[in-house]
Amino acid sequence: MPVERIAVVGAGAVGCYFGGMLARAGTPVTLIGRAAHVDAINRNGLFLERSDFQAHIKVQADTRVEAVRDATIVLLSVKTTDTETAAAALAPHLGRDALLVSFQNGVDNAARIQRAIGIKAVPAVVYVAAAMTGPGRVKHNGRGDIVIGHLSRLESVFKNAEIPCRVSDNIAAELWTKLVMNCAYNAISALTRSHYLAIKENPLALTLMKELIREVVAVASASGIRIASPEELFEAALKLGAAMSTATSSTEQDIARGRPTEIDSLNGYVARRGKELGIPTPINTALHALVKLLEAQARGDSISQNA
Repeated sequence: MPVERIAVVGAGAVGCYFGGMLARAGTPVTLIGRAAHVDAINRNGLFLERSDFQAHIKVQADTRVEAVRDATIVLLSVKTTDTETAAAALAPHLGRDALLVSFQNGVDNAARIQRAIGIKAVPAVVYVAAAMTGPGRVKHNGRGDIVIGHLSRLESVFKNAEIPCRVSDNIAAELWTKLVMNCAYNAISALTRSHYLAIKENPLALTLMKELIREVVAVASASGIRIASPEELFEAALKLGAAMSTATSSTEQDIARGRPTEIDSLNGYVARRGKELGIPTPINTALHALVKLLEAQARGDSISQNA
């Protein structure tokens, strides 16, 4: 059986964590990212920190998107704000039989990729808490599992690297379920600079979360997507908060670094889709607006009009 060669486009915390796990298992991996991280990784290896091990992992790294040319599987792990731009950049270099996998938040990236470059990307649902703690250094804070559709190539690659991977015959519902979790925690964590456990244990925050989840489920249902009940998803959110107790959201991390957030693809997406379908989403709309205001202040610019 041919050896799979992996390229990770967008080697931030999520991309470095999974790329590092794959490389640790002996899979050929190329991380494509920012120069500071690439230089450190090429010099010393990727430093991967987990509760059960800490090690420098030898892995190739490059700043050029052309480095995807020999990959049989490309994991697109860029922010949702960069989906179309990154897809257009890598498309000319993508091998004819290579799988392009969206390793991103949000529910519509695969459709956006196909509209942008005419390539049918594979959607994946990723649950992990990780953060870059320095150039070429990634720390794992919780979970680290993946949900994919019926594609055995991907399943075997991840499982060989001891990455929990579940196959689903309803990936759309899985994406919306992940969207519920993102909407439940990301904005609140960013606005309050709170870890997940603090949110989970605050009664007022939980009341807000319950209503927020009801809105997302209503929008999903109106979009023809059947997911679990609001009550079941609220319980799942509590379990997620416990499992990722020390984590802060990627939105909070982006705000702290003065970078654009993905809030337009999370609570903002729910608000826009709800407006299209005539479903009220006051909590998601409010959280989206507040994060956009905070993002603009952190970046020192004006709020973009995405509502």
